[in-house]
Amino acid sequence: MDIERTIGPVIKRVSKGFPIILLAGMRQIGKTYLLEKIKESERQYVSLDFPDQRELAKNHPDLFLQRYKPPLLIDEVQYAPELLTYIKIYVDTHKQNGLFWLTGSQKFSLMKGIQESLAGRVAILDMLGFSYREAAGQAKSVPFLPSKNIKHVSPNGINMNILDFYKIIWTGSFPRLVVQNGKNWEFFYRSYLRTYIERDIKDYQGIDDSIKFYKFIRAAAVRTGSLLNYADLARDTDIDVRTAKTWLSALERSGLVKLLYPYFNNITKRLIKTPKLYFMDTGLCAFLAGMDTPKALEASYLSGAILETWAFIEILKSYWHNGEDPAIYYYRDADQREIDFIIEKNMTLYPIEVKKTSAPVEENARQFIHLEKLKKPIGMGAVLCLRSSPLPLNRHTVAWPVWEV
Repeated sequence: MDIERTIGPVIKRVSKGFPIILLAGMRQIGKTYLLEKIKESERQYVSLDFPDQRELAKNHPDLFLQRYKPPLLIDEVQYAPELLTYIKIYVDTHKQNGLFWLTGSQKFSLMKGIQESLAGRVAILDMLGFSYREAAGQAKSVPFLPSKNIKHVSPNGINMNILDFYKIIWTGSFPRLVVQNGKNWEFFYRSYLRTYIERDIKDYQGIDDSIKFYKFIRAAAVRTGSLLNYADLARDTDIDVRTAKTWLSALERSGLVKLLYPYFNNITKRLIKTPKLYFMDTGLCAFLAGMDTPKALEASYLSGAILETWAFIEILKSYWHNGEDPAIYYYRDADQREIDFIIEKNMTLYPIEVKKTSAPVEENARQFIHLEKLKKPIGMGAVLCLRSSPLPLNRHTVAWPVWEV
């Protein structure tokens, strides 16, 4: 089953304007499969997952580029940062676009080398697992923004049973599981974590205590959608706060989690305030939390938080897979009034709430009015919920099926 990816045409278009593209994202989300599918026949493929090719790239990068000549697809380039300088030299000498396609599952670890060696030469694209729209055959989607236009929505989510929907959340977005409808779910995630810890954490990140690190990942998973509290994470994992910060940074570098910062007019103030923690795949999150069936997940304490997490990931996919990076935040004021998400677009704020209900009411959007104190234009708001079709709640807010983002 070959599912079209929204980002495919974006990669081909961007490659015509840059000598290098880097496709970043966690392991096993289909980066290499997609690039091999859309690449030209003359573009060679080499993976630094293989020890011999990695050794050549690290220790003899000049010989590596003599053996593997562009146009070239290099998989898992983070294993040989020494190669980046030689890629720069090659690009500057040949002055062509589309020379190198790179993939990396450790984006943040790569950024220093990219900023030093490849600035102005590389386009960085972020990729996640299948979006709901991609899995439903709607790869030609656009970035989500709350809108008054409720006339055209896809039929896929109409009258979706809540357990059917939670099976989608529980299954997650890794291509193998989506294509197989969740078959071998437990085996897949157990194997994924074992490979991740052994290959990326022990070998690449230098974290030796795999048992405590696994416990740490589980402690982080049950906090998805919550304010990040390093002291709590450290206490539950029997480590110190400094180690908790280091380990969470490792999860973030690997693309397994993302931190969402609060909205403030003062940009510096945003960065020093407490972020919210989100796992980037709800199936992996459910596995780590011990939810072995969709029914158990839907009925659990994690039910609302993982719905919010799923909505957040789908919003990100709608932007990232179209080659855009959304300005997205959460809102919380001094009186503890909260809004799940705010998307800032063209100096306008679009508030979004996520509710586990099929009968949303205007009260669900009551906090949106507090954004007026920010003295910025307020756009259309949305309550993402379990309705089968959109419904205006008032002049400024629409209830929207969460699977239609």
